[in-house]
Amino acid sequence: MKSSIEWTESTWNPSTGCDAISPGCEHCYADRMSNRLKAMGQIKYRNGFELTTHPNTLNLPLRWKRPQRIFVNSMSDLFHDQVPIEYIQRVFHTMRRAHWHQFQVLTKRSGRMLAVNEEIDWPPNVWMGVSVECSAYKARIDHLRKTDAAVKFLSLEPLIDQLGTINLDNIDWVIVGGESGPGARPMATAWVDDICRQCKESEVPFFFKQWGGVQKKRAGRTLNGRTYDEMPSQHPLVELRIL
Repeated sequence: MKSSIEWTESTWNPSTGCDAISPGCEHCYADRMSNRLKAMGQIKYRNGFELTTHPNTLNLPLRWKRPQRIFVNSMSDLFHDQVPIEYIQRVFHTMRRAHWHQFQVLTKRSGRMLAVNEEIDWPPNVWMGVSVECSAYKARIDHLRKTDAAVKFLSLEPLIDQLGTINLDNIDWVIVGGESGPGARPMATAWVDDICRQCKESEVPFFFKQWGGVQKKRAGRTLNGRTYDEMPSQHPLVELRIL
């Protein structure tokens, strides 16, 4: 499925549904979309935003022959406590088999991710990320750093407060974005500038996704007059696309 998300190309949802775990979940787009799709009669979303696994979708990426970046579970959280470890392992098995793609997995449940780290066979084509929306949840970064993921990234979105100093040791990529949609909370320019500065100092690629707001397209995604689309270019598929 093609995606409009700026930092990926397609999405793959072997599970759908979730529940709120921290302030960043307050205006969850996936919650709104899931219930809208349920109302439209979409079978996959018959349970709305209740956690539901979809084993029939596990082999989908194997059918996509063109190499691409794939965001895993854009409508859920793979490390939700209701997703059995055996199912997580099946998802990772598919990602290993589909070695021509790069898979981007993102979680807020970093504690469980770390707890099952040794039960996962981490393929080199999996990028593992954590969401951090405010300074109270920076421990997620430490959890990520302790995993065996080959590529580690941060999604600082929706950024709803200043993060202060971020430990970027062994972090390969940073995404920043403001909240969008109904009730969107504002993001201060100073917060973004500070993160951008820290990324430059640590030589970590920086990707600015959006300012957000109720009309995110109008707000745009330029920062100080330029667009930041930096990627972890040391990885072969990304280098191929840049060249």
